[in-house]
Amino acid sequence: MLKHIEQILNIAPIDWPGDADLTIGRILVVVLTVVGGYYLSRLSGYLLGRRLGETKLGADAVHTVKRVVFFAILVLVIVTALSLLGIPLTAFAFATGAIAIGIGFGAQNIINNFISGWILMAERPIRIHDFIEIEGTNGTVEEIGVRSTRIRRVDGVHLLVPNSLLLEHMVVNWTLIDNNIRTTVRVGVAYGSPVRKVADLIRQAVDENSEAMKSPKPIVVFEDFGDNALVFDTYFWCQVAGERELRSIRSEIRFRVAELFAANDIVVAFPQRDVHFDANRPLEVRVLAGDGEEAGE
Repeated sequence: MLKHIEQILNIAPIDWPGDADLTIGRILVVVLTVVGGYYLSRLSGYLLGRRLGETKLGADAVHTVKRVVFFAILVLVIVTALSLLGIPLTAFAFATGAIAIGIGFGAQNIINNFISGWILMAERPIRIHDFIEIEGTNGTVEEIGVRSTRIRRVDGVHLLVPNSLLLEHMVVNWTLIDNNIRTTVRVGVAYGSPVRKVADLIRQAVDENSEAMKSPKPIVVFEDFGDNALVFDTYFWCQVAGERELRSIRSEIRFRVAELFAANDIVVAFPQRDVHFDANRPLEVRVLAGDGEEAGE
């Protein structure tokens, strides 16, 4: 039985140039080497990522190391498969050049995004878990792939952004250096309100919020005499990882401002118009019935 299997494996179905015969057994070894090497590279990257995840390295650095290990092992597997087939790498010198030229013209965008992905992982202007803004869209970076970057928008929708777009367009990275972000809350109160008291109450609302940073110190500014209100702006800093948290903090401060104003009889202004009548010119008033005609006496 074993002898019969050995005879089958030694069959050379193809006349292969060179010293090594391309037998069925050699073909199976090459196929197993490629498949096994591919899964070995995936497994190695996964295990290495888990091990590095226990260290102080950031998620983006771990992701970069995993990518490098994956492609390094994959290249070694391909070189090994070629050597098993008896094909020297020099045989691909001319063919590789011709293929590279053809691919360069036909797949410019793919190659551009591929190289851009490695630049992003090397320079790290955008990292995993960063909150960024690009072309009016805000979201958190979840993965930097070979061709595109996956971003989870604030409403939960996932976006696949080409890597080249992140390098060629202006990107606002809210968390590149730290999570400190300055924001503002605007409040308008009715004319006649005690402005010093209003400023103190707004400052109290900000100071009582645990999410607002104490340093730099919050500032309350009497911004303007508006058309319908006395306008106050308060500026303060927070440590947040995205716009949703920032909006939640501003909302809590507004709730507290409303409570303090109500307790101190301060009215939040609303749009209004004053109409003045000339007392020297009598105004004629008519009462209309429901059908639009004048009502009888």
